Amino acid sequence: MPTYIAFLRAVNVGQRWVKMERLRAHLSDNGFGDVVTHIQSGNVCVTTSLRSVPKVEASLRSLISDEFGFDVPVVVRTPAELRRTAAEADAVDSPLGADARRYVTFTTGGISTEGAQALEAWDVPGERVVVLGDDVLLFLTKPAHQAKLTNARLERLTGATGTARDIKVVRALAEKWGG
Repeated sequence: MPTYIAFLRAVNVGQRWVKMERLRAHLSDNGFGDVVTHIQSGNVCVTTSLRSVPKVEASLRSLISDEFGFDVPVVVRTPAELRRTAAEADAVDSPLGADARRYVTFTTGGISTEGAQALEAWDVPGERVVVLGDDVLLFLTKPAHQAKLTNARLERLTGATGTARDIKVVRALAEKWGG
């Protein structure tokens, strides 16, 4: 069965609690195999007989949202896609210097040409963006909570749903689950 990596958006913040043990059990009881999680921020690896990323995203979103009582957008990548994004994110020279933090926003639905252009033109002090296919690499010289390019703004610019991870998490997941 194919393996997929799912990134859950906005869990374990505010009142949106998803206990990983309960999540693993629920997905295992509902047709997903080899369910494992990484840290508490909603990183899940599963196997399934489903054969397309959109079907896996829709199935996971429905199962998780129903179980936990609030909408949980899900972005899914194959192990090869995760590996490629991690390698591409590491290969980009930082436009803000070596000390800039890197974050990858995984998106679903694709980024339009206009959306990619808007992101690439982003010019806020201490923030720069590089589009990597369907993913976004954000460089910051300030704390992430002070960034003007929030998930909500990124979604308005691109029309794509996104969820961000620190590059350290992306690297760890690519090593752990990237095949």
